[in-house]
Amino acid sequence: MTATLTTPALKEWSAVVHALLDGRQTVLLRKGGIREKRFEVTASRFLLFPTVAHSHLERVRPEHRTLIEPAAADSTDAEVVVRAGAQVVDAVEVTRPENLELIAHQHIWTAESVREDRLDFRPRHRLTVLVVSAAPLLEPVRLTRTPEYRGCTSWVDLPIAPAWGTPVHDDAALADLAARVRGLVG
Repeated sequence: MTATLTTPALKEWSAVVHALLDGRQTVLLRKGGIREKRFEVTASRFLLFPTVAHSHLERVRPEHRTLIEPAAADSTDAEVVVRAGAQVVDAVEVTRPENLELIAHQHIWTAESVREDRLDFRPRHRLTVLVVSAAPLLEPVRLTRTPEYRGCTSWVDLPIAPAWGTPVHDDAALADLAARVRGLVG
């Protein structure tokens, strides 16, 4: 009997995966999926499972919209391309949402998108800012899209154990960023 190795993967917009690898983004803003009572970090190191929504072009700041078209190919009805993973540097529960604009340069979303899609969506649930260390996989992995990858959940287990590349940012810079994020919004 052979055991299948699985790796936890956090579902995230394809454009965000590309922004993380490009060094444009260092935080993830999470509240959890519709079927989840709240967002929980279930793994400190995980793959990034790409998702896409073509209707969200206006949700991305103009200077980052060039990421959307190339990233869309990573998540189709037939397959997904897993090309990156992340390590949690810090998970900061947002207690001062009025300061989120002060960390806007750490992600690609518009202020309106952060307010509507993250703060106003399920307002009794707290937003979590994940400061992450993103790293490319040495070889991207193509997976056939299956029914268990669908649905509005944060996490999915993937039947792969890929080799990770060098992180995009160094540990000291991310530790400093995590302290700043915690001080501003935590």
